[in-house]
Amino acid sequence: MPTGLVDAAERGDLPAVERLLEAGADVDERRADGRTAVTAAALGDHVDIARALIAAGADVDLQDADRQNALLVTGVTGSVAMLREVLKASPDFTLTNRYGGVSIIPASERGHVDYVRAVLDTEIDIDHVNNLGWTALLEAVILGDGGPAHVEIVRLLLEAGADRSIADRDGVTALEHAREQGYDELVRLLEETPS
Repeated sequence: MPTGLVDAAERGDLPAVERLLEAGADVDERRADGRTAVTAAALGDHVDIARALIAAGADVDLQDADRQNALLVTGVTGSVAMLREVLKASPDFTLTNRYGGVSIIPASERGHVDYVRAVLDTEIDIDHVNNLGWTALLEAVILGDGGPAHVEIVRLLLEAGADRSIADRDGVTALEHAREQGYDELVRLLEETPS
């Protein structure tokens, strides 16, 4: 029977979350859409609530009907503070979102530089290929704007060993996409010989 824990987490109501947990609410209670409180907290970037839920044993790997979970959400929001809380629960980095991607892919697309820098220090697969046939590097080039944030993300990915030779389903590499879109700084980075 639902206690309202997920809704309280979504609202950012820490006292209500703590009260419900103390009253015996299941920390992994799910709403009809399958969402858990810790995923709702991650979506709202309610770090204090996620901290309380994780301390109470929340399973950060549980996915909702949209295949979101706490870790995958952080790639969309770009919240490094939330990522750090989720990492305390030893998340499964192989779980994927509805596009078949891991958290570094949406983060790279959206220009979340600090998040990409932080998640590169984990066991995330930087060359993971999603359902569209794209890696984080490809998404940063194809869906990015070629501006400073995406340039920095491409630099970080390359320094971390991202495979620049992985092409999309049409056989087009990140370098070829960068040339096609006129992203000169990205072209320069992608042309550099790896050391």
